[in-house]
Amino acid sequence: MAKVAVVTGAGSGIGRAVARALLADGYRVALAGRRASALEVTASGFENALAVPTDVSDEGSVEALFETVRDRWGRLDLLFNNAGISAGGTVADLSVEDWKRTVDVNLTGMFLCARQAVRLMKDQDPRGGRIVNNGSISAHVPRPASVAYTATKHAVTGLTRSISLDGRAWNVACGQLDIGNAATEMTERMAAGIPQPDGRVVAEPTFDVRHVADAVRYMAGLPLDANVQFLTVTATTMPFIGRG
Repeated sequence: MAKVAVVTGAGSGIGRAVARALLADGYRVALAGRRASALEVTASGFENALAVPTDVSDEGSVEALFETVRDRWGRLDLLFNNAGISAGGTVADLSVEDWKRTVDVNLTGMFLCARQAVRLMKDQDPRGGRIVNNGSISAHVPRPASVAYTATKHAVTGLTRSISLDGRAWNVACGQLDIGNAATEMTERMAAGIPQPDGRVVAEPTFDVRHVADAVRYMAGLPLDANVQFLTVTATTMPFIGRG
C-alpha cells in the first residue's frame, strides 16, 4: 500500500519540491498551504495529490487538515513540517506584531502539525510514523536582522528533540533538516547581494532545491528503527561555516 505524507508550505519553494518528489515516488500526499491556487499547481499531473488549504497557525485549520487525511487515507506515515515565514528586523526595530506572526507560523504552527500527526500515528495500525522538521542553518547561526526567524528556528531544534523523545513510546521518529541557500523563489534575491555581519553586501551561492527533496526522501525511506536526527544541506561555499 502506498505511504501517506503531509507536506506543509507545499505551494512553493522547498515544500513544492519535496511534495512533488514524494508524489513521484508513489506517496499519497496532502498538500497544505494558505493559497489554494498554488497548491493546485504543485498537485498538477499527480493523481495521488490532495490540496488542503491550511493556515498552520490556526488550531482548527490544522485539526481539519489531519482529519481530512485520516478520512481520505486512514493513516499517516510522514509529516514534512515545512511551512515558515521570515520577518526581517533587528532586536531594536522588529515590531511585536511581526515577532508574534513569525512565532505563530514557524513555531506554534510546527507544534500544532506535529501534535496532530503524532495523535494520528500513535493510534493507527501499524502504529508509528516519521516527522521531518524543516529547521534552517539559522538554527545554528543567525544572519543580520533576523531575530524572530533565528529565535524560532533555534526553538524548532528543541521541538525536534522533544518529539523524538516523546514519540518513542508510539514508534514515532522525528528528525530535522537544516538548509542553507536552496534555490527557490525566496533565495533569488541572493544573486543581487545579501547583508553580511561585517556590513558588506555580498552575492551568495545557492544549490538546486532537488537535493533538499533527495534529503527528505532519504530520511523518510529509513525503517522506523533508524533515524537521521539532524541533517544539514548547504551551498558548499556559502558563508555559514565561519560566518561573521
